[in-house]
Amino acid sequence: MSVKILMVCLGNICRSPLAEAILASKLPVTKFTVDSAGTGDWHIGHAPDARSIAAAKNHNLDISRQRGRQFNAADFEIYDYIYVMDQSNYTNVINLSENPTHKNKVQIILNELYPNENVDVPDPYFGMTNGFEIVYAMLDEVCDIIADKLITKHA
Repeated sequence: MSVKILMVCLGNICRSPLAEAILASKLPVTKFTVDSAGTGDWHIGHAPDARSIAAAKNHNLDISRQRGRQFNAADFEIYDYIYVMDQSNYTNVINLSENPTHKNKVQIILNELYPNENVDVPDPYFGMTNGFEIVYAMLDEVCDIIADKLITKHA
C-alpha cells in the first residue's frame, strides 16, 4: 500500500502540477503516490499552464499529461498528506473537512521550510515572466524536506 500525497492550489494548472511532479521525482514510486488538485473548477480536464510545463521541462520533468481536477471532500479519505500552496487554499480545503483527522492531514506546504509562518507559494499566473521559475525553485527546496521526512517515516 503506497502513501498518498496530494498537492493543492487554486486552479491546478500552475503550482500544484509542479509540486506533484517535483515531489514524485524525489520519492520511490513503489512506496509513494503523488497527485494534485485545485480548489476551483475553472480548469477541470485542462493541461497545466504552458509556463508551468516549460518550467518543469527546464528541470527535466514532464507535466504535460497531467489534467486539472477539483479537490473534493472524498480526497480526505484517499490521501494521507494534503499540502496546500497558500492560506486561501488552506481555508478552502479545511472548509470541506468533516473532522479533526481530516484537518490534521492539511498543511501549508512552505511550513515545512518555515515552520508555523504560513508563507504562501505565490501564484505565478498573473505575475512576472520568471515567476514560474521562482515558484519551481521554492517547491523544489521544500519538496527535498518533505521527501526526506516521508522516506524516513515510511521506509
